[in-house]
Amino acid sequence: MEKKRFEELNLSPEVNKAIEDMGFEEATPIQTQSIPYILEGRDVIGQAQTGTGKTAAFGIPTIEKIDENNRNTQALILCPTRELAIQVSEELKRISKYKNNIKTLPVYGGQSINRQIKALKKGVQIVIGTPGRVMDHMRRNTLKLNNLKMMILDEADEMLNMGFRDDIETILDGIKGERQTIFFSATMPKPILKLRKKYQKNPQLIKVVHRKLTVPNIEQGYFEVKRRNKLETLSRLIDIYNPKLSIVFCNTRRQVDELVMQLQARGYFVDGLHGGMNQPQRDRVMNKFKTATIEVLVATDVAARGIDIDDVEAVFNYDVPQDEEYYVHRIGRTGRAGRTGRAFTFVSGKEIYKLRGIQKYTKTKIKRKKVPSAKDVEEIKMSLILEDISEILQAGNLSREISAIEKLVEEDHTSIDVAAALLKVMMEEEKKEEAVDNGEDFGNTGAEPGMVRLFVNVGRKQKVSPGDVVGAIAGETSISGDLIGLIDVYDRYTFVEVPREYAKEVLMIMKNNTIKGKSINIEPANPR
Repeated sequence: MEKKRFEELNLSPEVNKAIEDMGFEEATPIQTQSIPYILEGRDVIGQAQTGTGKTAAFGIPTIEKIDENNRNTQALILCPTRELAIQVSEELKRISKYKNNIKTLPVYGGQSINRQIKALKKGVQIVIGTPGRVMDHMRRNTLKLNNLKMMILDEADEMLNMGFRDDIETILDGIKGERQTIFFSATMPKPILKLRKKYQKNPQLIKVVHRKLTVPNIEQGYFEVKRRNKLETLSRLIDIYNPKLSIVFCNTRRQVDELVMQLQARGYFVDGLHGGMNQPQRDRVMNKFKTATIEVLVATDVAARGIDIDDVEAVFNYDVPQDEEYYVHRIGRTGRAGRTGRAFTFVSGKEIYKLRGIQKYTKTKIKRKKVPSAKDVEEIKMSLILEDISEILQAGNLSREISAIEKLVEEDHTSIDVAAALLKVMMEEEKKEEAVDNGEDFGNTGAEPGMVRLFVNVGRKQKVSPGDVVGAIAGETSISGDLIGLIDVYDRYTFVEVPREYAKEVLMIMKNNTIKGKSINIEPANPR
């Protein structure tokens, strides 16, 4: 089944805008197949694993079908657990972001029933709840289902496994009048088929069949990290493995843009690629990646499709993919042409269940790895320096250096002490270089606070204007024109201020580049 972009599913402008804000570019197979049938009003039974986007598969058409001017409960969604009910409620809130008159409410045990009753009295069009609490409200007559249009069972097989069959039937029998009935389930056991026969009318069966895909023979691992620690973990892994080229995958455009900015601020050569960019922008970023002008590419699945570069040494799944097939496509970007490759996935909270689904689907063991500490990074760097030293020792031709060391030994220093001191000097130099890489060591260039003033060797005589400077820098680098600061154009040279975190990238990319067809030299300015 060919995937579709959400724009092709004939959704309302409000829902399309909400999905765009969420950053998703392409509907998953279960969404592509389910949404049109649910919008038509057909009864649907959908078979799909967790992690395939099934919440949006029923959530999007549910939001579309709600009458905003009617405050009665029009849709009831049953979930097996309070956690899933909350999760579904949050997803629906995001989808209905621009439909201000739609109210949703999760109802479950463990929360004050009086608070739920108060909310229901005010009018709620969509109720998401666990069977026990929904039955409680029905008995109290606080949940009125006379105007119900849609009844949805999410993870129906799980509810049956938990012993909710009688509760489900009680709820379904308590709903009078015509309604659309939708079941979503990972499996199709006999009890669900019986429910289908009893409560659905000529339902459309939708089954997402996984294709058999070959998983590349590369090193795969995952790190359990809190969301707030993902950036630090990614930085440490890039520092330790130091891949020539690497791709970081995110699920949304927004996350791509945010991560690019954060990594650039840390001094990495990085740019982003997603479906919100026009073709010339994408081509420019890909060209920078192919020529290793940038070393890290942050991308969404749609934007990265078709990337075929042999030198990608590592793939990082910053977000666990929405669809298991995406995982295979992602890690296949590395380990190409017989080379070795690594693929690491960051897992937060309940995403571990998604990862288990991926392992089951790919029939691959993904090993849990320990998040490297700052000390681990330091030790790895030291071992890399020692490897370089070992190669130099094997190459020989060290007579001049040996003579210098012998003088130190004569001053009552042991050779071990001298070697340790030299290693310390090298490590300190590395730290200084990192400070420069992170934009911390440009010194005083006479710029405004937080900015770096750069000197460019073209000016009015070359018919260069401030607009030409902004256009050249914004066009070639990831910095947007509105972030470029003060520009002073003189006869034969120009000064331009850029944010400190972008200074290194601007210097590297613009060096020997052109402005208005003229080759330029660019360097940090001297203080004014």
